Amino acid sequence: MSFKFEKLIIWRKSMDFGEHIFKLTQNFPKDESFNLTSQIRRASDSIVLNISEGSILQSKLEFRKFLGYSIRSLAEIVTCLYKSKNRKYISEEDFNKLYNESYSLMNQIIAFRNQIKE
Repeated sequence: MSFKFEKLIIWRKSMDFGEHIFKLTQNFPKDESFNLTSQIRRASDSIVLNISEGSILQSKLEFRKFLGYSIRSLAEIVTCLYKSKNRKYISEEDFNKLYNESYSLMNQIIAFRNQIKE
């Protein structure tokens, strides 16, 4: 037995993405704990939380809305990645890897959302 969202590829990829973000931020300076570290972690958690929450709603329109929240959280992460790179908390290589992962995940969520018809 499983929840419907556990079968979604975008949910599984979002779970993995969140873990990548968490591991990356473990090396951020301690004085960023309540700022950038917290912000990017909450945004990455928000992606997968909105997918799971939206999937159990009766209305497909509502599910589409929650997927939109996930997309917005991904955009927020991209901005946090830029800030992290500019502050020299992450390497160019880590930035590119997570930027590309963000872009791919965003496109997958958008494609999935576009398949949902009311």
